[in-house]
Amino acid sequence: MKALVAVKRVIDYNVKVRVKADNSGVDLSNTKMSINPFDEIAVEEAVRLKEAGVIDEIIVASIGPKESQEQIRAALALGADRGILVVTDAKPYPLQIAKILKNIAESEATDIILLGKQAIDDDNNQTGQMLAALMGIGQGTFASEVKVEGDKVNVTREIDGGLQTVALDLPAVITTDLRLNEPRYAKLPNIMKAKKKQLDEKTPADFGVDMASKQEIIKVVPPAERKAGIKVGSVDELVDKLRNEAKVI
Repeated sequence: MKALVAVKRVIDYNVKVRVKADNSGVDLSNTKMSINPFDEIAVEEAVRLKEAGVIDEIIVASIGPKESQEQIRAALALGADRGILVVTDAKPYPLQIAKILKNIAESEATDIILLGKQAIDDDNNQTGQMLAALMGIGQGTFASEVKVEGDKVNVTREIDGGLQTVALDLPAVITTDLRLNEPRYAKLPNIMKAKKKQLDEKTPADFGVDMASKQEIIKVVPPAERKAGIKVGSVDELVDKLRNEAKVI
């Protein structure tokens, strides 16, 4: 059984994002980049399934600039077997990514396709759903538990009312949520081994995917600064400020 895991190169979640002076986008100069945290959870889940004897091979794929090989190598160090980098300097959008992943999944005959529920840079939460629709297969989104049983996979999903478990025929698409697992740290020997693992480079044209943008980012602005809070000396003062200044009571 094969697993395909999609990973995206994003600004590290510990870094404070800087917006360009002309508001055309985010400034990436001298910025630490990492695997999208939700995708890292997907990698960890695939590795755990392999350790349990469910999966025989893990393929990691990324669509982005040449530098995305760093994120693929990081996933290989965590336990993936080989990588595929689809090199493009154009900003890939969810539908384009889904089309490329569809081609990879079908050509590799993968049984389980894992990816984060969303990327922390654009928060679209679209790629997994689009991929499942294009492939005509089942999807388990926002997964907090994954159990493979024969030719089916049971996915426990987080929903507003609690938890929902769905049984999907394989192949299937699973998007991972924060509570699914806690990713491991790569050990130094595995980091060294990852440098020698297979990493194939492709282009969108190899999969017949047009990277021309169908949308335009008009403006990017940083979040508005929050006003500092104030301390009150008594309950009476708190009530007074809530009534006369905040006007919420």
